Amino acid sequence: MINRELNFRGNSPLLYLISTPIGNLDEFSPRAISVLNDIDYVAAEDTRNSGSLLNKFNIKKPFIMCHEHNEEEASTKIISLLKEGKSVAYMSDAGYPAISDPGERLVARCILEGIKVSCVNGSNAALCALVCSGLPTKHFYFYGFLPSKPSERRKELETLKNREDTMIFYEAPHRIDDTLKDMKNAFGGSRRASIGRELTKAYEEFIRGTFDELCEIDPETLKGEMVIVVDKAEATKKEYSEEDVANLLLENLKTMKSKDAIASVVKLTGMPKNAVYDIYLSIK
Repeated sequence: MINRELNFRGNSPLLYLISTPIGNLDEFSPRAISVLNDIDYVAAEDTRNSGSLLNKFNIKKPFIMCHEHNEEEASTKIISLLKEGKSVAYMSDAGYPAISDPGERLVARCILEGIKVSCVNGSNAALCALVCSGLPTKHFYFYGFLPSKPSERRKELETLKNREDTMIFYEAPHRIDDTLKDMKNAFGGSRRASIGRELTKAYEEFIRGTFDELCEIDPETLKGEMVIVVDKAEATKKEYSEEDVANLLLENLKTMKSKDAIASVVKLTGMPKNAVYDIYLSIK
């Protein structure tokens, strides 16, 4: 039996996840400020960055360090405070907690302990870069950071080259040149992509082109955290042999009339109806 309770009703403790600005501090939402003013503790990935943000909005709260290397230990402390009736919010350095940032294990632990979780919306680098890329947005795949080891990165890109979704990657400036070259080799020089850098900041820039063109950019001019949005792969059309079509027809004929079996195979293969009919006659 699933236990249900509205997030803002009932007596169960609640952890707030606060999304933070990715560059422009004016994007910090009034709701985030209100929640942070009302809670008892702020858990943060880096108390220096979060402290600067809170100082800008005159918010004074005790901090709990919760980063990649101490998330399990910090989660235990946070859960204990929540069960004692204290209110806690978790913030990452920029963007959403748990999206290429710590927070995933904290959320999982809270849910396991019967603690509710609510997110205060805000800036997101992946979506910002996607909607400004000019590439298809109907279906997309968020990857995040690729492996830093070159051999692992190249192997991973090979597994992604035929995805028929727009793909979104995060990358740091010291790896951008190598990553673009590896993407060109995996996806092809003619594949379109967009680099979004310094998003929401004064030097925000979008660079759009093929990988052939992007790889010509002087890497010294690519500063700041970057989001690479890659166009989807073209759908590959499967080629069907006469034997394939014959086997499909035989399978369909087990449950369908001949007319329906032929129509089904025509739709699946894209072959001319008369060609499928000729194969049907050969196996009849």
